[in-house]
Amino acid sequence: MSLFVGLGNPGAAYASTRHNIGFMVVDALIDTLPTSSISKSLFQGQLFKAHTHYFLKPQTYMNLSGNSVLAVKQFYKIDAIIVIHDDLDLPFGALRFKFGGGHGGHNGLRSIDANVGNSYLRIRMGIGRPIHGSVADYVLSDFTQDEKLYLSTWIDKAVASIQALDTLAWEDVASQYSQKGQM
Repeated sequence: MSLFVGLGNPGAAYASTRHNIGFMVVDALIDTLPTSSISKSLFQGQLFKAHTHYFLKPQTYMNLSGNSVLAVKQFYKIDAIIVIHDDLDLPFGALRFKFGGGHGGHNGLRSIDANVGNSYLRIRMGIGRPIHGSVADYVLSDFTQDEKLYLSTWIDKAVASIQALDTLAWEDVASQYSQKGQM
């Protein structure tokens, strides 16, 4: 069984922010599948199931995402974890894949690593770095108007890459779906 985790923060105030790109991808993905919702307070998140896959949007806020991931992993004896997240070190629109590695200062990844280790596939969605101002303000701000023009295409590409994981090894998905960015 696989667990796909979209990272983000709960609540309407964060819904369209850069830090919530993982939530956006999971929402788009479950819209393409016949899913059922699973409600257990133990999971501290919104959990959906389709076939042998689970899709999680932790509701713990980014810094505690690992608590939710650990609860689902232990309860369902998850074999593989795939985390979809924003990445400051990649330009906007980039889509990259990486297995394991460090958290790169990303607090959601840091929390997951602390709870379940770092042996999971990461789908890295580039949001670029701020030119000025704080990183926290940047990741918690909405995409620009120019970025919004490309956002749905980028999310669709991420969804297609995730669907391809059903039939291809992650390295093959990475070679077919990775992209450098749009801006």
